[in-house]
Amino acid sequence: MLKTKKPDTITMLLGPGTTIEGTVEFENTVRLEGNVVGKIYSTDGKLIIGETATVNGEIMVNVAIIMGRVNGNINAGKRVEVYPPGRIEGDIQSPALLIKSGVIFNGNCSMKV
Repeated sequence: MLKTKKPDTITMLLGPGTTIEGTVEFENTVRLEGNVVGKIYSTDGKLIIGETATVNGEIMVNVAIIMGRVNGNINAGKRVEVYPPGRIEGDIQSPALLIKSGVIFNGNCSMKV
């Protein structure tokens, strides 16, 4: 029997025009369409940074999917995916990395296992 993957349940959505300053800690999946100034942390969560979102600070998550702008370092336990019009100004550390054509990435990458 074929199993179908359950869609991710988004536990928090930060809408466009909203700004959070400080540390954001979460579980499960979070989608950002607004702005975060500070640290984003999750030991097992997935962070989705939408096209209208900007993060100024450090990101430490299990999975990061980026379509917006990140000014800071990213440390992912599982993988980082970056899609246009995504832009990253900082270093990436992750065991798996996907960067699509049209993305701007200014930084260094190290593949940890």
